[in-house]
Amino acid sequence: MKILKSIPLKILVALVMVIVIFPIFWMVAASLKAPLEFTANPIFALPEGFYWKNYVDAWTIGNMSVFYKNSIITTFVSLAFVVIFAAMISFGLIKLRWKGASLCMLMFSMGIVIPVQMVLIPLFTIYNKTGIINTRFCLMITYIGFNMSLAIYLFAGYIRSIPGEIMEASVMDGCNIYKMFLKVIMPMIKSAVATVLVVSFFTIWNDLIFSMTFISSSSLKTLQTGLLYFQNEFGNKDWGPIFAAITMVIVPTIAVYIVLNKKVIKGMTEGAVKG
Repeated sequence: MKILKSIPLKILVALVMVIVIFPIFWMVAASLKAPLEFTANPIFALPEGFYWKNYVDAWTIGNMSVFYKNSIITTFVSLAFVVIFAAMISFGLIKLRWKGASLCMLMFSMGIVIPVQMVLIPLFTIYNKTGIINTRFCLMITYIGFNMSLAIYLFAGYIRSIPGEIMEASVMDGCNIYKMFLKVIMPMIKSAVATVLVVSFFTIWNDLIFSMTFISSSSLKTLQTGLLYFQNEFGNKDWGPIFAAITMVIVPTIAVYIVLNKKVIKGMTEGAVKG
């Protein structure tokens, strides 16, 4: 009976997998088609060969190399500061006793629910008046600010569960507050660091609205914004390089998810239990 009950569930899971995986498979297959195959063959037909020139054209003529460089710089610099700042702030709010800590924690938590669209015009005005509009710097500080609230919330759950006796023992061993944070606290919240990195990576790498609003120079566009203007490079006929470009954008996120999804789920669960 248990086997019979599990069969519908397995069929449902298989169906969901097909629905999710097939568009990705079709996109990759389309990126390997020669130009004539898009008109001569049915739309869902498999490629007759591996036409790698689509990727070469997307990388060179379509300026994907520039978009990739900009996304890598803004994403990884932002991730580094998100982890450092959020961990330090969480430690200061949870483990250091001072007036207003609870209020500050509440204010940071409220940042999670602030709609992005509500701050676009104020941020654009501030960046324009300060002269940092259309720079990587304005993108990075925006990414850091908008990912900070969730990162602090996740770190706080872990840091709250660290016994005070461990901190007292480190002080007795001669650690100051900075050494304690680096040598004691950070190694104990490695799962939270992995979770924050992955969640923030997806948010920053896939951002469109901030990049489209604050960046106008083609040499500074990130991947998501670059794809919007990709058809301007090839018109509406050369679909091969367009699909190749989309594949190059999506593959990193899929790879990160496949490699780290268990750690992310574990980190989110542990953070929820510990918090």
